[in-house]
Amino acid sequence: MEVLALARFAGEQVATFSASSGESGGLSINLFWIIVAALNFIIFALIAYRIVLMPVGQRLEARREQIEQGLKDADAARRDRETAADERQGILNEARREAGEIVQRAHKTADETREKGVADTETDIERMRERALTDIDAERKRALADVRGQVAELALQAAGKVVGETLSDEREKRLVNEFLTQVSVEAPAGDERN
Repeated sequence: MEVLALARFAGEQVATFSASSGESGGLSINLFWIIVAALNFIIFALIAYRIVLMPVGQRLEARREQIEQGLKDADAARRDRETAADERQGILNEARREAGEIVQRAHKTADETREKGVADTETDIERMRERALTDIDAERKRALADVRGQVAELALQAAGKVVGETLSDEREKRLVNEFLTQVSVEAPAGDERN
């Protein structure tokens, strides 16, 4: 209010000054109304600033802060994404390395199993061959014993017909044993050829 009183006083002083100067009529400038208009403009500007511009400024500031925070969040998300991509790549590399090791172990185990199987098979084959040789040798001996028995029987029958007498059991056994001993001494040389 003091401002208005001061303005009124200044206006009255200007009015008295212009009346005393003797100028009247024509175009005159009223300093009081200029000051009042200037004060009205300043008051209107202050009210407009307070009511309109301050809230708009606050909203702009809040919006700027939101945008800055959004940019910071986007940058942090980008860094997190890059970190996650690096971690994912590291995990993939580790998984590939472990998979390679597993495959190598599997190949090694398969090779060892195959080699063990081959060795077991060779051992079984050797055992079967030895058993077959033993069986063949036993069969050969049995066949030779059968042949000797038949030869002895034939020899006794032939000798009985030539001699014309029946041989006794003791005499037959003695003659057969002598004959077999004689055949056995000659047989190894003959067996080696067969």
